[in-house]
Amino acid sequence: MTPIDELRQTMARLRAPNGCPWDREQTHRSLTRCLIDECSELLDTIDRNDIPHMREELGDVLIQVVFHAQLAAERGDFNFDDVAREINEKLIRRHPHVFGDGRADNSAQVIEVWEKVKASEKAAAGKTESTVFKQLPPRLPALMFAEEVLKRIAKNSLPADGSVDEKRVAQLAAGLTESSAGRQLLELVAACRRTGVDPEGALRKECDRVMRAVETRVGPRR
Repeated sequence: MTPIDELRQTMARLRAPNGCPWDREQTHRSLTRCLIDECSELLDTIDRNDIPHMREELGDVLIQVVFHAQLAAERGDFNFDDVAREINEKLIRRHPHVFGDGRADNSAQVIEVWEKVKASEKAAAGKTESTVFKQLPPRLPALMFAEEVLKRIAKNSLPADGSVDEKRVAQLAAGLTESSAGRQLLELVAACRRTGVDPEGALRKECDRVMRAVETRVGPRR
């Protein structure tokens, strides 16, 4: 038995009727914060080039994949093998310069090939990008999500008038440093905690509001 098979077996045992009460209670949704936390801890080891701990944190991320696959398998949706098979097939399809007769001599060309294959896959599946924000990962941590939304607005010169108070932004930006930004963000989180407001959810809802306003002005894109 391979180590990955042993891990899958352990996960199944934890989820069994006589397994772990905590593991048995979990759902795809309840595990989302765990996934964010584990990815963040992995990123920290990468930033510090802490190789021994990186191996450990990679394992913590891997168990999240195994956990979700086990939940899906129990419902008859898909299993871990399906996940591995699908990503392997995708890698092969999107690297025709390696596994086919395509050509890409540098990283920029590789990205171009990847996006072309991806677009053709979506077209074949009848999928179209109907909104200007469709490609944004919807479950980024709220701060990263907000940054991506604003970046997309600026990059594409989208009509965001009134969606963001530019005068207020200019006031906040005056003399802003990494230290003062961190302090103000922390103070705002502390205020949210004191009043019972979920800062993650609040920022995400505000991003959703801005996206809807911009998309209403732009209209559908086919």
